[in-house]
Amino acid sequence: MDIRPECVPCLMKRVLFQAELANNGTEFDALKEAMKVFSAEFKEGVNSAEVATKVHTAAYNAMNLKDPYIELKLRADEVAEKYMNAAERYISSSADPIRAAILVASIGNIMDFGLKEAISDPDQFGGKFKDMMDQGIGHDDSETIKEILSDASSVIYIFDNCGESQLDKLLIRRIRAAGTKVIGVVRGEPILNDVALSDAIRTGLDKEVDKMFTTSEFRIGLKLENLSEDLKKEITSASLMIAKGMANFEALSDQKVPIPVAYILRSKCAPVADALGVPIGINVVKVRMP
Repeated sequence: MDIRPECVPCLMKRVLFQAELANNGTEFDALKEAMKVFSAEFKEGVNSAEVATKVHTAAYNAMNLKDPYIELKLRADEVAEKYMNAAERYISSSADPIRAAILVASIGNIMDFGLKEAISDPDQFGGKFKDMMDQGIGHDDSETIKEILSDASSVIYIFDNCGESQLDKLLIRRIRAAGTKVIGVVRGEPILNDVALSDAIRTGLDKEVDKMFTTSEFRIGLKLENLSEDLKKEITSASLMIAKGMANFEALSDQKVPIPVAYILRSKCAPVADALGVPIGINVVKVRMP
């Protein structure tokens, strides 16, 4: 997805948000270094995830902190876990359990801190949970996902945020129960509140999938050409890629993915909503074929 002018205040707000989380007096330095990089990289036709990766690299270096979000990630996982039983009851009682599990996975994407249309604290999730469930799926390609899954050998599942990943477990369990392998992919290094390998192990996410890989680097989303050869082979032989969240959409939408991609997310900003062709503030399930 190409970067847009609206991305400027959003990205700078995120840099400030995480510098305040770090709470080590580096707010000015983090913003100064981030703005230097942004000024050099911000131009028409450039991928938004590529620019954000470079901006956050500069900000993290200035903060001199490996994971400023760690406490927020821990709390997000704890809060989301409280809703897993209610979500599982909803899925189990549904006439269409896979679609219900996809809905649950999409609302988890609200746990994307520091964005206007998301939440700023994990404790706010409970106040939005029922409303988002009642909204249902605003753009709904779940039937296409179900069609692909009916004859799928394996699925690549690209995780996004901590907290959100707790609810992803419920969809993954349904997919695996039908005999389809799930190959999980998390970030190669801690970045934002995204799931890194240490987070996956801490929450048992690695036990929910058949294999777990990382993107092998500090990056917003993922770059297919930079993945390990083993993961590239898994992608080529898979029947479907499920990409959670806006960052994975931003990164993947400009790349040639050899298999169908199901984007499951909450549309939280105008640039992403416009690129997907959906309104802001809905639960989105959109499939793009290769």
